Formats: sequence, C-alpha cells, structure tokens
Amino acid sequence: MSRIGKRPVELPSGVTATISGQSVEVKGPKGTRSFTATDDVQIAQEGDTLTVTPRGNSKRARQQWGMSRTMVGNLVHGVTQGFKRELELSGVGYRAQMQGNKLKMSLGYSHDVEFEIPEGVTITTPKQTEIVVEGIDQQLVGQVAANIREWRRPEPYKGKGIRYKEEYILRKEGKKK
Repeated sequence: MSRIGKRPVELPSGVTATISGQSVEVKGPKGTRSFTATDDVQIAQEGDTLTVTPRGNSKRARQQWGMSRTMVGNLVHGVTQGFKRELELSGVGYRAQMQGNKLKMSLGYSHDVEFEIPEGVTITTPKQTEIVVEGIDQQLVGQVAANIREWRRPEPYKGKGIRYKEEYILRKEGKKK
C-alpha cells in the first residue's frame, strides 16, 4: 500500500477541480493547471477532496498510484501558493538584474549573459546577488532555475558561481607548497 497514494488531496476554498476521464484540471487564484493520469489509476472527487486509487494490483499500477497522487497535489499547491526557487550569486563582480523580459547577468565572462524568461515563470532580483524564480508549474520553475545555474556552477575551491539558496558547497583544499 502506498503511504502517499492513500492520502486524499484537499481542495482549499477558491479552488475547483474538474475530472474528465483520466485528466484533472484544477483552477485556483494563481491560474489553471491540468494533469493526465495513466490508465493504471482512477481519480475521483468526493466533495472537497480528490482521491487516487489503483486499478488492479499490478506493479505498474502501484507505481503510478503514489506518483499520480503527488502530481495532483502539486497541481493544487501550484494554483494556490505557487512554487519558488531562490538562487544566490557569489563571486567578485557577479551580479544580476532584470531588463524587460530578460535576465542580464555579469558572471565573469567577457560579455554579459542574457537569459530569456519563458512563459509561465516570473523572475525577480531583490538584490544584485539574488535571483528568485516563481511560477505555478513546479517542473518549469525547477528547470528554469537549473538553466540559470548552468551558466556558472559553483566551483569547489572558492565557492564562486550561482548556487541554490539552501545548497551547501563542499570545499576542497588548494595546493600546498
């Protein structure tokens, strides 16, 4: 039995869900998201809760059970609170700023890096050394944050680069004479 799959997804006030076949569409104050489940699980709505149950006892049905419940839970979380990833720039002269629909970063290259912001994501820079990526789609927010981080990963000797706010960089000892 899946511990995650057994838990129903509560729909807060102001959030509506419509189920048609295997797809679920959730509307909330921040927007609309949808998810299509596989045929191995069944999604049902009972009042203000959504439940996911497996069809049969096959291994694939049990695997899809917990994953589908988590996806439906993420839909509800995304349209109510949204998802956020915070990045920090550490290094001399490393800074970021918004210019229209582009994120302009100085990362020690001979040129400034301009990152085009995709649809469905908002990026803010509260400080010159902080980047905040927000949106209602958890996968898209994480992917955009990873793409930004890819421009200058943190290096292990001085810790310079773009890192997640909660990330810890393992430091290496330099050369000795």
